[in-house]
Amino acid sequence: MKLQKDTHKAESPHGRWYADACGTAFGLELLGERWSMLIVRELMFGPRRFIDIRSSLPGLSAKVLTERLTGLEAHGVIARSTAPDPVPAQLYGLTDWGYAAEPIISELGRWAAASPLHNPTLPLSPVSFMLSLRTMLKIDATQGMTAVVQFNIATAQFTACLEDGAMPVTRGKANAPDLHFTAPAAPSLAAVFYGDVAPDTVDVEITGDAELCRRFIDLFELPAQSTT
Repeated sequence: MKLQKDTHKAESPHGRWYADACGTAFGLELLGERWSMLIVRELMFGPRRFIDIRSSLPGLSAKVLTERLTGLEAHGVIARSTAPDPVPAQLYGLTDWGYAAEPIISELGRWAAASPLHNPTLPLSPVSFMLSLRTMLKIDATQGMTAVVQFNIATAQFTACLEDGAMPVTRGKANAPDLHFTAPAAPSLAAVFYGDVAPDTVDVEITGDAELCRRFIDLFELPAQSTT
């Protein structure tokens, strides 16, 4: 007589993978699965449709995206809603607790960008670029500066409002922006902001005061690369 192997294990939302009470371990249980943190990143500036999330993460299959969204929703990181008329659609957005993960994602990005192995020429989503601006903003250099800046990156639109050393970013058009950046893709803007590349060589169009533009671009800087 063969004994049936019991493969069912009681699951707990804490310690399921690491059996470790440390908050860092629990955080990795919530966001450490492949693609989970990048999905959260893509939702940082508001809810999005399934198809929009997947288009921003082209290496992610529909099956895995469904699994990750289900898990993140079950753990209270994201919540579903319905877009209003005229085009109703199911949206996935971060909960208040989910939005609180932004400093974690930002500081991880800052830390990793200092590695000599970091390759800034790889593909970059519009949200990732906008989040990088919030991460790499030199707060001390913003004293006395205010600016409303619109970014058109392919089909995505964002408004950044610089004031009092902070720069919140929202989706959509700005009302009478001081500066307006238009680019075919995020890597083009990254080259201008972080690589000192001339805008016209990467198809970036800029409208607004030239001096304000120069000062604004100078507010952002990648960390120095580690030598160890």
